[in-house]
Amino acid sequence: MKRLLDIVLILITAPLWLPALAVVALVVWLALGRPVFFRQDRGGLGGRPFSLIKFRTMRAGEGTDDERLTRFGRRLRASSLDELPELLLVIRGEMSLVGPRPLPIRYLPRYTQEQARRHEVRPGITGWAQVNGRNALTWEEKFRLDVWYVEHHNLWLDLRILAMTVWQVLCGRGVAADGQASMPEFLGQNSGFRVQGSDSPD
Repeated sequence: MKRLLDIVLILITAPLWLPALAVVALVVWLALGRPVFFRQDRGGLGGRPFSLIKFRTMRAGEGTDDERLTRFGRRLRASSLDELPELLLVIRGEMSLVGPRPLPIRYLPRYTQEQARRHEVRPGITGWAQVNGRNALTWEEKFRLDVWYVEHHNLWLDLRILAMTVWQVLCGRGVAADGQASMPEFLGQNSGFRVQGSDSPD
């Protein structure tokens, strides 16, 4: 049912998101040049790696994420339009509309056994953690919410999360952690401490 819900919703909304995908790609190309897309290997279902695709929001070159993140990029992230290419990954079956956000594969050995349960379902474009604080949460809080979703997910919860996501995006809440372009890197058990040097995992 979950996979069927993904496909049905994507097909129904295609007249909206397909033109938006083309327009945002053009705007990103005009604002930042090529490449238009940001790609990074992430952990998927069962921890298997896949290539996440998002619209690029940062300038190329050296510097911290905050230094490279452009004003245009901040607005794109606040609107969540940078996530639009992930709809193509949902069609391919590598992601779902709802599930724990996919994170860099280098994080896999850093999870506790309980935290690793987030990989028991397909990663999502949005999720229970995203509608309950997003990047304003600590990693530990995010993972607790991810595991709660794994244990309780069902059709109605997914529909509720999708509805809450629309409100979350309109309000622009939790786009970034305090003093960060998005989130600090997850370092393991002590990752509740804020550190610099993230490569914008979310």
